[in-house]
Amino acid sequence: MTSLKNKTLVLTGASMGIGKALALELAKEGVNLVLGARSEDKLLETSAACRDLGVKAVCISGDVSTSNVAQELVQVGIEFGDFYGFIHAAGILAPGPAVWELNKTRFREVMDASVTAAHQLIRHAVPQLLWRGEGLAVFFGSGAAERAQPGIGAYCAAKAAEEHLARQLAAEAPPITTVIWRPGIVETQMQFQARNSEGHCASQLKEVFQPWKDEGLLLTPEQSARGLVDFLLNDPGKYNGKIADIRKI
Repeated sequence: MTSLKNKTLVLTGASMGIGKALALELAKEGVNLVLGARSEDKLLETSAACRDLGVKAVCISGDVSTSNVAQELVQVGIEFGDFYGFIHAAGILAPGPAVWELNKTRFREVMDASVTAAHQLIRHAVPQLLWRGEGLAVFFGSGAAERAQPGIGAYCAAKAAEEHLARQLAAEAPPITTVIWRPGIVETQMQFQARNSEGHCASQLKEVFQPWKDEGLLLTPEQSARGLVDFLLNDPGKYNGKIADIRKI
């Protein structure tokens, strides 16, 4: 068993959904947390709930794809002590439109949330973790990385790029346990957005997403988050540079 007690992790996407549930599950294991997301009010609620569980927790709101926000997240983690790495759970789906319907700003938002933010975390965290000689870098992947799904083309491309970036990090920084975590099909805001999407490919998207809810196939955020924590407590090193899918481990 691996212990995370008293270690410090940066966690993005912590204001809602899997990210919020994950923050609470990590706090239950004694992990000190630096929480990031764009929604400050919800993020404050998450950090307060984590502190109620007896750990140190602080939130930093903002766009993690910007260097100053990512740097602040990592720097505060270092100041907390025993900085051990990060979990990048943030993402944007932008469901419904065909790829040609997405304007430059919206396309960039999707790519930045997954790929640019991941790179900024790598830039600022990895030198510290290499100096430490160990650490953890978890990137949220998706089966979307392996398919062309009408209605979420930018997201598919972003997840494919993020997953490859994780494999690249594993090859270049072997002392750090780098994992691509696929959290399963989870009832989150993204699922709701997909089921209620609009755009050229919305009907095709709903045909995929709606049955998951109708047939009771969706995990709760809490179930998914607990799955990741249990995974991290049980020798994640053997998945270094690989995909760990909650449905297969």
